[in-house]
Amino acid sequence: MSLINSIVNFLRFNNRNWKAVLLCVFAAAIFWIFNALNKSYSTNINFPLAFDYDEEAYIPVKALPEHVKLNVSGLGWDLFRKSSGLKVAPLHIPLENPAEVKKIVGATLPPLLSAQLEGIQINFVLTDTIHINIDPKVKRKVSLTVDVEQYLKKDFGLASAISIQPDSVWLEGPQSLINALPDQLVLSLPRNIDKSFSERIEVELANELTTANPPVVMVSFVADRLVQRSDTVALQVLNIPKELKPAIQVKEIQYTFQIPASLTKTENQPAVTAIIDLTDLGKGHHKLVPRLIGLNEFAQVVSIDTLHVSF
Repeated sequence: MSLINSIVNFLRFNNRNWKAVLLCVFAAAIFWIFNALNKSYSTNINFPLAFDYDEEAYIPVKALPEHVKLNVSGLGWDLFRKSSGLKVAPLHIPLENPAEVKKIVGATLPPLLSAQLEGIQINFVLTDTIHINIDPKVKRKVSLTVDVEQYLKKDFGLASAISIQPDSVWLEGPQSLINALPDQLVLSLPRNIDKSFSERIEVELANELTTANPPVVMVSFVADRLVQRSDTVALQVLNIPKELKPAIQVKEIQYTFQIPASLTKTENQPAVTAIIDLTDLGKGHHKLVPRLIGLNEFAQVVSIDTLHVSF
């Protein structure tokens, strides 16, 4: 009975006993970990990558690979430090002619990387191929334009010339992307413009790898409400063929147009005339639309009389 009582008393821990037991367990765990980490192991580890090339003269078209997976052997301490990512220096791959290298076969990497892995041996490379796409960095000058009409509020029109300052920009980026851009970039404006406009507009590029210098330009113009007018003008028919029958008797035509309200009050506007040129007109029936000369450049023709002739 006394033996049972002794065991029960031993298992009846107080706070001081628990602390002692926990310290013993912790010390044993630390000892086991230290002992285990001093042994040699093999494992797979993702190592960070860095590519060495002239970054002033070249630029990646796509993001470069950030890691390479290796099967390595070494002491537990070294492998633990590498696999945990703590203070792991990237493995460097030099590229003398980066634009000419599109892929690097994984099997060719051990001789290059072994010297950079102190205390660790490369068994083999798990990453089959490293794909890279680096272009020479180039510059190119392109002009700017804008289709203002689509950004105007309904029933409003352009009442002045469009000013873009500067009217061209320098683009910089990967050669393949820069060469694929058109010779003229189209700017985007806010919608529903119904008054004089003068704002700084960003030169938007589809790819973030390309940049514009300057990145913003000033766009200015005048917008005004359109009013509709009708008028009758004299018709001039040029180069009438001798065989044209009957002779053209139409002397004037009517047309309807829209014009910004502010331009209807302009004095000394040039006279408007309508012209039809019958040069090289073939035999048969023709429906001809006169060409208006002298109409205000900001007016928009809504309708116009047509002329029917037959040979």
